[in-house]
Amino acid sequence: MLSETGDSVQSSVLIVRMWKLINKLQKNRTLRYGVPMLLLVVGGSFGLREFAQIRYDAQKIKKKMDPALEARVNSRAHTNILQEEYEKLQQVDLYSWTNVRGPRPWENSRLNQEEQRTTITKKI
Repeated sequence: MLSETGDSVQSSVLIVRMWKLINKLQKNRTLRYGVPMLLLVVGGSFGLREFAQIRYDAQKIKKKMDPALEARVNSRAHTNILQEEYEKLQQVDLYSWTNVRGPRPWENSRLNQEEQRTTITKKI
């Protein structure tokens, strides 16, 4: 019987020591704030890597075009497109324009626009 009570006393002492150690560790600022922060930083980098990999995989899938569509897109040379755009700009009259002032924040924009429209129509 003595050995049984001695074992129970030793186990209760051991439990009390463990609780004291746990309480001491809970009060430790490094364990309370530092370890979660470290886990967040390291875990975040791994999570970010996974999300970035998903993004790059999606871009690879988008780049794959249907062969028929790709043939239509690449049939025209880029220099021909530039030449066509240059010819369109040559037809536009870039020198007959009027400088129109926008309204100030304290001005009524509708009245200002009406005045500008009337002065432009009078000049024409």
